[in-house]
Amino acid sequence: MDQPEIAFNNFVGHAKTANLLLNDSSLPQINASKGDLSVIELGPGDSLFTGVIAKTLGASRSVMVDVGAYATTDITAYLQLINFLREKGYSPPSVNPSDTLKEILDVCNSEYLTYGVESLNHLADCSIDFCFSNAVLEHVPNGEFQELMNESKRVLKPDGVCVHRVDFKDHLEDGLNNLRFTEAIWEGEWFKKSGFYTNRIRYSSMMEIFKKTGFEVKSPRVIRWPSLPIKRTKLADEFRDLPEEDLLVSGADFVLHHLK
Repeated sequence: MDQPEIAFNNFVGHAKTANLLLNDSSLPQINASKGDLSVIELGPGDSLFTGVIAKTLGASRSVMVDVGAYATTDITAYLQLINFLREKGYSPPSVNPSDTLKEILDVCNSEYLTYGVESLNHLADCSIDFCFSNAVLEHVPNGEFQELMNESKRVLKPDGVCVHRVDFKDHLEDGLNNLRFTEAIWEGEWFKKSGFYTNRIRYSSMMEIFKKTGFEVKSPRVIRWPSLPIKRTKLADEFRDLPEEDLLVSGADFVLHHLK
């Protein structure tokens, strides 16, 4: 997410999935009829490019939430993003080499909150129009996942929308090797602090959590392996008997709305 083109395409792709963009614009642009659009990105990672991109495309406010201050403070990266947007034909906010990251966030009406799920506690009820994440939800610890969904629903406006792209592969060899371990071992402190931890919530279980939270759920994009990347006999007992159609899902997009 510290590469301008990737960050731009991710934002535009998720906004398009959320049906927030004008259909007849030569450049992707947020539909002004949506009003003063407020955006949350969960897990911005290496940069706060979403704040600049969202402002450039017509959002009024953006909030980026992470579990730590991982985003680059190198202003050169943001100047490169500004140049990228100008070359595409946009009129992004003006950024100077002498600006601080806070000044860039201020001109974009953006916030960077770095206390994980707790960060959402500082946001008002029904204050966000669009929430999105890109390969982030699989990293949320099991014990915090439901709280994150509850908070997401609380801050989302009744006509708001969430779009989440989830990677169900392990972060070892892009297979299902993470399902080899028992819950007690995998959820231990060593694994949870490793760079390859994922919560191992499978596709159907994640769908059920969304529904239990009170979301109407659609999944417009589902990617599957042609065959299981691991033998069932290698899986821990709690995963060995899962339906094959569930284990075959390697990635998916979810679109969440409030239940009517």
